[in-house]
Amino acid sequence: MFDRLTQSLNFQSEALVLRAERQRVIASNIANADTPGYVARDMDFAAALKQATAGQGGAAASHAPRVVATTHAGHIGPAPGVRVASTLNFARPAQTNLDSNTVDMDRERANFADNAVRYEATLRFINGSVRTMLSAITGQ
Repeated sequence: MFDRLTQSLNFQSEALVLRAERQRVIASNIANADTPGYVARDMDFAAALKQATAGQGGAAASHAPRVVATTHAGHIGPAPGVRVASTLNFARPAQTNLDSNTVDMDRERANFADNAVRYEATLRFINGSVRTMLSAITGQ
């Protein structure tokens, strides 16, 4: 019984971590919109979530830290303690720019808003699960 509860919370927590990491990547793209030669990045969320939750049989299955692969020694990795199970993909440019920057601000703003809404929804799922468990335990 506890394994099912733990699996549900582990899945939602992995989704929350990945949403936060994707938000960081999108914010980085927006911040570098005027940087010549900057190539926009994004992650395939579904593949990253599948990879992050693969083989989770119980509560102890996801304790091994996973990090985003960097493509250059000078790249800054995720914050300490952040566990992410994906590699970043290059975003396809909608149109070419003279400075070779591939950030499309309309796409990035839409992705940022969409990801923020989904992050909030994941928080609500976790909150609802915890409330349900708490009411089941206390009998109220």
